[in-house]
Order: sequence, then C-alpha cells, then structure tokens
Amino acid sequence: QVQLVESGGGLVQAGGSLRLSCAASGRTLSTYAMGWFRQAPGKEREFVVGISWNGLRTVHTDSVKGRFTVSRDNAKNTVYLQMNSLKPEDTAVYYCAADPNRLGLNLRRDYDPNALDAWGQGTLVTVSS
Repeated sequence: QVQLVESGGGLVQAGGSLRLSCAASGRTLSTYAMGWFRQAPGKEREFVVGISWNGLRTVHTDSVKGRFTVSRDNAKNTVYLQMNSLKPEDTAVYYCAADPNRLGLNLRRDYDPNALDAWGQGTLVTVSS
C-alpha cells in the first residue's frame, strides 16, 4: 500500500501563496489519481482538488477555482498543490489521498473516504487576515 506524507504548510498572510507537497512511497504514484482535501476547525473534511494519474484531468471545488493548482511529478512520486490568493477561510489541515480509480472519479465533493486507498497525516495551513 502507498504511504503519503504532506509538507509545506505554515502561516501566511491573506493574499499570499503556499505550495504543498505530497510525497508517496511504497507504490508507484502513477498507480493512483491523487486528491487534496482539507479540514477546518470544527468542520468536516472536504474535497479540494483532484488530478488523474497522468495529470490530464483535474477537478476543483468551486471555492478554490482560479486560485489553487494541482500538479504531479510521477518520476518524483510527488503531488503538489499551489495555493495563491489565500484567504482566511482557507485555514485548515490539508490532506492528500490516493484514489485507485486512475481517472480520479472518487475525488469529488460527495466523496466516500472508504473508496480511497491511503491518506497522509496532514499539514496545517493558517491564513491570517
């Protein structure tokens, strides 16, 4: 099974940028579509973005469209989340997850966590106003 480790979180002012990374080990990353999720304090975990195994298909939740960009480098077994124009409401713990459906059809707003093979431990993003 794949193991995932996120990094890159931190404290940033509103309007700033951060890039998160998700490093995979144990299995080749190209076996999976990959998704980013987040959980704000007191709220349920929500889907943010997804990317197919080859990077040709991406999906974004409406609140991050035009601001967040997901990409992947299968040779480096790493997925990235570039976050620009950050807002205080983006404050959350961000998690990456592996979808065994290589197109990423399980990466959506009404996702089933049991449909995903692995989750990282999360990285905290705090956006100050």
